[in-house]
Parts: sequence; C-alpha cells; structure tokens
Amino acid sequence: MSIFELLKSKVKNSSKQYRIVFPEGNDPRILKAVRKLKDDNVVSPIILGDPEQVKQVAQQERISLDNLLLIDIDNYENLNEMVVSFIQARGKEITESEVREAIKDANYFGTMMVKMGIADGMVSGAVHSTAETVRPALQLVHTAEGMHRVSGSFIMERGTEKYLFADCAINPAPDSQTLAEIAYQTVETAKMIDLEPRVAFLSFSTKGSAKGEMVTRTVEAAEIFAKEHPDIISDGELQFDAAFVPEVAAKKAPDSKLAGRANIFIFPELQSGNIAYKITQRLGNFAAIGPILQGLDKPINDLSRGASSQDVYDLAVLTAAQALFKDKE
Repeated sequence: MSIFELLKSKVKNSSKQYRIVFPEGNDPRILKAVRKLKDDNVVSPIILGDPEQVKQVAQQERISLDNLLLIDIDNYENLNEMVVSFIQARGKEITESEVREAIKDANYFGTMMVKMGIADGMVSGAVHSTAETVRPALQLVHTAEGMHRVSGSFIMERGTEKYLFADCAINPAPDSQTLAEIAYQTVETAKMIDLEPRVAFLSFSTKGSAKGEMVTRTVEAAEIFAKEHPDIISDGELQFDAAFVPEVAAKKAPDSKLAGRANIFIFPELQSGNIAYKITQRLGNFAAIGPILQGLDKPINDLSRGASSQDVYDLAVLTAAQALFKDKE
C-alpha cells in the first residue's frame, strides 16, 4: 500500500471529517483538487477567495462548485472575532488597523482559521512562496509544545521502499540541538506513516574518519538525540553508504546499531538535504512527498509552485492525517 493510500484510508475511516482550508481559491489546480477531495469524501475543503474570480475560474475549467464552502475574506461575518484572536495569538504589540490589513492576505486569514479551530489544517504555496506560507504559521500558530523550531521533511517512496529525509526545506545551518530536534520531529512523521524509525545522522565522515566543526556538530547531535530518545534506534556520524548499505556498515561502522539499515536520514545542513532529495527523486525515480512542515502546533503545509492538482490533493490528505495523528496523541 502506498503512503497516500495508507493515509487516505486512515483519514476516511476516522470518526471526524477534517476541514482543510485553501487560501488560493482562484487557482485552477486548487479547485480541481478541492472538487475531487469533496467528491471522494476525504476531507471537508474550505476555499478562500473573491467569489466572482473563483466562479470565473471554475467556469473556465468546467469545475462544479456545488456543495463547496467558499469564503470571501473581504466580507467575513466573524472578522471582529478573528481580529481579537489575531492580537492574542501574535503575542506582541500590534494595532487593530495593522491586524485588519494583515488579514487581507489569504495566508494570514487561513492561518487564523486554523488557529481558531475553524479549520483543522491549511494547504498553500501553489502561488505563494514558502516564506509567505510559513511566516504566518510561525507568528500565529507557533511551534508545538516542547518544540523550538519548524523543519521540513520529505517522504521518499519507490514501490515498497519508504524513507524520510530532513531537513530539506527550512533550516539553512542547524546547530547540534536543532539537528536533534529535527530528528525527533521526523520520527513523529515516520510514526504517522507506520514506518519503524531508524535514524542516521549523516556526514562526510564515518565514526571519526574525518575531523572538523561540521563533523563535531553531527556527532553532538547524534549524542543528544540518543540521550533524549534511547528507545529509538539511531547513530551518527555516518556517511550515507555506512548508514544504508549493510556490507559497507560492517566495514566502516561495525558497532553501529543501524547496521546499514537506516530509513530516516538527517542531513547536516539544508543545502545537502535539498540536493539529496532532488537527486533521489530525479535519478532514483522516487516520489518525493513534501515538504512536510514539522514542529508546528497545528498542521500547515506548503506546496511547490509547480504543483499539480494531484499534488494538492495528496498534500491535503497528508495534512488531514497530521491533524488526525495530533488528535490521537
């Protein structure tokens, strides 16, 4: 069973239908995905946008808007309540006029719907940058209890092979503590997809074969994680082959608990993580699912601006699954 078949089954069989808000309601990819999500009875979608523009796009694309909830953010009946909640969530001095101006941005509006419990999650990024999607989430939803930062993982899937790569989207140069936290967040994502976590902290060095600040940072991260989560199989610092190939592990890291069978790979910095997932996707013919935003108090996820309507559909399913996972915690 594929990742999305698994998650879709979990979401559809839950006792609650999860509400996912889409701030980019005038994009045809969003409307196609939302229509299918509604018809498949997977989630309860909420579309944000100017009603006339949305209807025009839907008509051009021959997409029915029947039984879909469309909210005009410029004429929202509970705007005053949202303004008050925004000021409380922001946690710093901000004027009412500044809030009303911010809420005109659909990403801020959608994030507030999640914050207030009107929606269970949000999917954006089809026409907005990652920063435009993540910034409102950090300012208003904040990180989950015990978390200090947000990270971005990718599920890499090819047939029955399933791996997690992190961080591939958010933190350019994480320190040791951040790397350990990214690993924990990624383990939580692994549990959501029923993947038994085996965590490798990657480096260009294996067990002291090279020296330097970058190696030390990875070694320290692996030590922090192992101390905080002794029940999870983990190791580092490891070169990729020592983490992934049992025969290489037996030679380079014979005492490693992973024994060359890692399925979660924590990269030392964003550059290598981002490059690695794209190489794996393009040369290895893996499906790259993500970035999955980890560490937030409530699920908000970012699309690639090159996303297809199927990508939107899949990420909405994943976002609903994150909400379901949080409800079970």
